[in-house]
Amino acid sequence: MKTIYLYCDGSSLGNPGFGGYCAILKYKNRKKIIKGAKKNVTNNQMELLAAIKGLEALKEPCEVILTSDSNYVVKAINEWLKGWIKKDFKNIKNVELWKNFMKVSKKHHIKAIWVKGHNGHEENEECDKIARGEAEKLKGKSNGEN
Repeated sequence: MKTIYLYCDGSSLGNPGFGGYCAILKYKNRKKIIKGAKKNVTNNQMELLAAIKGLEALKEPCEVILTSDSNYVVKAINEWLKGWIKKDFKNIKNVELWKNFMKVSKKHHIKAIWVKGHNGHEENEECDKIARGEAEKLKGKSNGEN
């Protein structure tokens, strides 16, 4: 089983507001960037969507080392998700996104690692810059800017 490094980050201009996400996949000396934007979303939704989009891009089962500056995403993956499933997601936000995460993560072995945001972690900084740029680009389009 290949070991893939997945770095992900989300951004929201307002909460909710214009949001962007970025996932960087690394395997050996190859790197793939996945990015996008959505309207009327929260920061947590974009953080989670970045992880989902990164996992969706994997074509075979992998060992995934997922690195994020989102405590919400990392703690949910490592600690909370099993309990949420047991209580059928009662009183949990972003249920559809979490169910999507469960679907795309099923075939992988995932270890989630938290890193402090805006603290010089190369891939986290790159993801942050791209995610924010995607949100700003979408906001500009909505405001009629080019």
